[in-house]
Amino acid sequence: MASLVTHPAPEFTATAVMGDDDIRKISLSDYRGKYVVLFFYPLDWTFVCPSEIVAFDAAIEEFEKRNCVVLGCSVDSEWTHLSWKRTSKDDGGIGPIRFPLIADLDKSIARSYGVLTDESVALRGLFLIDKEGKIRQETINDLPLGRNVHEVLRLLDALTFVDDHHSEDLVCPANWEPGQDAMVANPEGVADYLAKH
Repeated sequence: MASLVTHPAPEFTATAVMGDDDIRKISLSDYRGKYVVLFFYPLDWTFVCPSEIVAFDAAIEEFEKRNCVVLGCSVDSEWTHLSWKRTSKDDGGIGPIRFPLIADLDKSIARSYGVLTDESVALRGLFLIDKEGKIRQETINDLPLGRNVHEVLRLLDALTFVDDHHSEDLVCPANWEPGQDAMVANPEGVADYLAKH
């Protein structure tokens, strides 16, 4: 399977349960001009999935500060999403999370992003999409492996930094965090960075 990184994100229009529980059609193109974290998870009412969704919701203000929208997607219906949201965490639900959950009942979105496994559920795919609609980062985890929301924010910070400093040829080295030194994308810049570290 070829990577989608550097390619336009596959467009979709689908029904979603919004943060306020409104059910409506959304399209990926609705979010052009913002960064988008699109993450897939296997199923509602399961085990690792709610831990990830709640973790993304706990960090939603951090994503919003970065001009980024979070979208979750599974092969469940909008009614299953809504029921899960309206059920308390103590009773196995996820509570009132604040970002859209997309219904992909026909599995077309998961298929177009290359994360559908055995024609049944999506693997834990995550795609970081830039303001022009291009995929800049992707990760795909097997079903039992939950994701690290801090790492998603770190990658978003790195992407924002690189986009903001493109004309200066600045890039982000290993383990880069905001406020740390970047490196100039040429042999002298790399040598200078490595000499300092």
